[in-house]
Amino acid sequence: MKLDLKLYRGYVNDEQLTVFGHLFQSWAPDKYKLDRRGIRHAFSIFHMFRIEPLVNKEVQLLFKDIAITTRTMDDGYFRFSVPFTETLNSGWHTYQVIYNEGGFGITDTQELLKPFPGKLGIISDIDDTFLVSHSNSFFKKLYVMLSKNINKRKPFQNVVQHYKFLSLAGRSGSPGFNSFFYVSSSEWNLYAFIEEFAQLHELPKAVIKLKKIKTRLLDFFKSGRGDHDHKFVKIKDIINYYPNIEYVLLGDDSQQDPFIYERICKLFPMNIRAVYIRQTGKAERDAVGQALLTMNEMDVSVCYFKHSETAIAHSREIGLIDAESTLK
Repeated sequence: MKLDLKLYRGYVNDEQLTVFGHLFQSWAPDKYKLDRRGIRHAFSIFHMFRIEPLVNKEVQLLFKDIAITTRTMDDGYFRFSVPFTETLNSGWHTYQVIYNEGGFGITDTQELLKPFPGKLGIISDIDDTFLVSHSNSFFKKLYVMLSKNINKRKPFQNVVQHYKFLSLAGRSGSPGFNSFFYVSSSEWNLYAFIEEFAQLHELPKAVIKLKKIKTRLLDFFKSGRGDHDHKFVKIKDIINYYPNIEYVLLGDDSQQDPFIYERICKLFPMNIRAVYIRQTGKAERDAVGQALLTMNEMDVSVCYFKHSETAIAHSREIGLIDAESTLK
């Protein structure tokens, strides 16, 4: 086993900086390899769930004039939430975390986001929202995950273009991009897979928020299942962190997204501009339709769609994206 210090993209506002990561021992490869096929790919996925957290270990954050330490939790997770009022340009910035043990140290770097001034943020689910995953069929999802490497997995048709339109929505004449957050019930074990997939398919660069890390091989077979309330908590935290903008929420009807988003709309009645829910089955679900109706009655624009072209047309119709935005 090897020592792994894993950092994730963080974020900062005008008062606070937040970055996070994990420290553990692992059999997993350092980087996802696109040339792995068949059984070699399946084993690389299994190894992502064979980890041993390092508990109560000291790690140090270095960023600008900040040099501060904290300790890891029982699952190897650590988080720095520190006051930060220094002037910082909008965009992505590099931070560093160091772990030292008995004269041996490891360092990792990652990025954090200072959003550009604007009026819109985008929060999206991952599985079956932009990544074809078959979440409503356990065995099919398992088969796809184990048999198809990143370069064989596909986003839904035109979903990348929709997200690119949203990235620039309302920014005519303004520099930068709208901030994206990908929030999923996939575990932190799969972070490298998700990050690589998004980059490969040129999805907007995003802060990624996932579910509590799993430490046993058997946990792999429960991946993405169970309680989804963590998504509600993470979305709530994002909106509280940046409360002065509106948000577009994107999800699907295979699990709990519509009902989580309904709760978010009730909690933040001034912050949600639109909700998009992808239909994953042959027919629309009545309960989902009812949840969307409730949101619509709260002056939230809603779209229950099968194909991303429909979602793009809706975004144009409500003035979210430019009427001139066309598919390539």
